[in-house]
Amino acid sequence: MKFFIDTADIAEIRDLAATGMVDGVTTNPSLVAKTGRNFLEAIAEICEVVPGPVSAEVTATDFATMLTEGRKLAKIASNIAVKVPLTWDGLKACKALSDDGIMVNVTLCFSPSQALLAAKAGASFISPFVGRLDDISIDGMDLIAEIRQIYDNYETLATEILVASIRHPRHVVDSAKMGADVATLPPNVLRALANHPLTDKGLDAFLKDWAKTGQSIL
Repeated sequence: MKFFIDTADIAEIRDLAATGMVDGVTTNPSLVAKTGRNFLEAIAEICEVVPGPVSAEVTATDFATMLTEGRKLAKIASNIAVKVPLTWDGLKACKALSDDGIMVNVTLCFSPSQALLAAKAGASFISPFVGRLDDISIDGMDLIAEIRQIYDNYETLATEILVASIRHPRHVVDSAKMGADVATLPPNVLRALANHPLTDKGLDAFLKDWAKTGQSIL
């Protein structure tokens, strides 16, 4: 499974990219707004730090303007994935951009039928939002399982399942078990994947025993 980081905070991206765990980045206008930076400049810098796909979202809602914005975003760097909403206009933009050889991430997916449409439109990635479904008492992981089943039925569908709106490590583990291609994680969730109280307890015991020996490796 590939890990993308869901942030526009360049300091966080640099820190986590140094671990070798970051395969890409997803952003949106809200995340960039939190940084207070110029949108295009922030995206360009992220693309320099991370060689994998960097999702940059259009802000238009009509087809013609989405297409214009998408083509402008794609010129920032070769690893840009233009992010469009799962609307009819968004699907039309997805088809046009993907026909131009541009990676497209279709976002705000909440049903398997939407995911099927995005794949047929040539999306590189489909972004189902599991956490937001959980928020309204619908199991978001059921959606991942349904999309995986549908995509696996048809060899011609090359769209990758990019699990979004991840809230905790269990979402990541369940997505991996279901065969999702990508998980896009807030930085705190990626860090939490390494945490376990028994690891901390075991390390503490090892260090105390080592201290008793009075030795040093260096």
